[in-house]
Amino acid sequence: MTETTEQPARRPRIFADLTPLRAYPDYRRLWFGNTVSWIGQGMTALAVSLQVYDITGSAFSVGLIGFCSLVPLVVFGLYGGAVADTVDRRKLGLFSAAGSFLLALVLALATFAGVENVGLLYAIVALQAVCFALNAPARSSMIARLLPPEQLPAANALSSMTTTTGALVGPMLGGLIVGWWGYRAAYTVDAVTFTASLYAMWRLPSMLPDRKAEGEARKRASVTDGLRFLGTRPNLRMTFFTDLCAMVLAHPRALFPVVAVVWYGGDARTTGMLVAAPALGALLGGVFSGWLGRIRRHGLAVLLAVGSWGAAIAVFGLTRHLWLGLLFLALAGCADTVSMVFRNTMLQAAVPDEMRGRLQGVFIVVVAGGPRLGDFLAGSVADLTSPAVAVVGGGAACVVAVGLLALKWRGFARYDARDPQP
Repeated sequence: MTETTEQPARRPRIFADLTPLRAYPDYRRLWFGNTVSWIGQGMTALAVSLQVYDITGSAFSVGLIGFCSLVPLVVFGLYGGAVADTVDRRKLGLFSAAGSFLLALVLALATFAGVENVGLLYAIVALQAVCFALNAPARSSMIARLLPPEQLPAANALSSMTTTTGALVGPMLGGLIVGWWGYRAAYTVDAVTFTASLYAMWRLPSMLPDRKAEGEARKRASVTDGLRFLGTRPNLRMTFFTDLCAMVLAHPRALFPVVAVVWYGGDARTTGMLVAAPALGALLGGVFSGWLGRIRRHGLAVLLAVGSWGAAIAVFGLTRHLWLGLLFLALAGCADTVSMVFRNTMLQAAVPDEMRGRLQGVFIVVVAGGPRLGDFLAGSVADLTSPAVAVVGGGAACVVAVGLLALKWRGFARYDARDPQP
């Protein structure tokens, strides 16, 4: 009689897959450096807003900070992607991170010197946005070179935790540090945290783009070539279209101050809770992302996630109980994490290496511009009708738009990670 040994069934993974951090040292250093620097940037963003208001006493002047960062992100996002497809991505990431470090240092030194100049703060914010627009395409396009394809969903889930941690922890720490020790301490801590990102970039191997697929190397990558490539790849276009559906049609962030008072009878603390709820949901989506690695139909997952975002926002617009509203905002944030993980994975796996930087540049433009357009649309509709119509209608419009896109490009729902077709 022959004995047979049965392999124990693998238990479904619940928590985030940490394999990219355990097995790949270069990615681990890059992830840690990004996480620390994102927290520092969140601190500085809040500190700059507070300092501009202290100097001017004007909410409009504080609002101009967003404009100063948006324009460089949109303009240099596409350009940064083209540069990332031309030069050594490691050097581009290192130099742009060094630029962000030096700008944080200038902020700290100016504050120590007692300089209180709004124009200087605006200029530094704009230059920081330029550095980010150059750094992000290079950094994102490195991931597919550092990890095997099957680890990309796990890596993108971990990256989502980086950004949401920075969005949650950074401003809280910034407020505490500014309150206890002043602006100079917050800017100094930000400069120190950037050394982690610099060290991670320094330790990476050379990352020259692979141009074998083009037949011959070219000295300069063209932005128009990247846009032309995107125009012939329906699955990749759909990753941007679906994101725009969520960010433009169903993005009620600008209405949170009004909603907090009119719907819930709250105040600034209620507004803070509404702002934090989607970020907390996104963070929890990353923490409990272990199951994402088993999904192969990435396009279908994106459609369902974006549709879920729109539905959650619409239901939020119908609630008048604060705890229920916070719950649906958190669910929307969790759905956004799922969408982001698979959209990023498709951009990394289905795009040839020589085009990854330019497609990541387009991604930055969409991510930077979409929410701002969403704020404008939500505010305009609320003024013309009511906040409830703006929120509920926006969420419903997102669901309908995603459904129409899915009917128009049916192949997107059939996208299979085992055979990625752009």
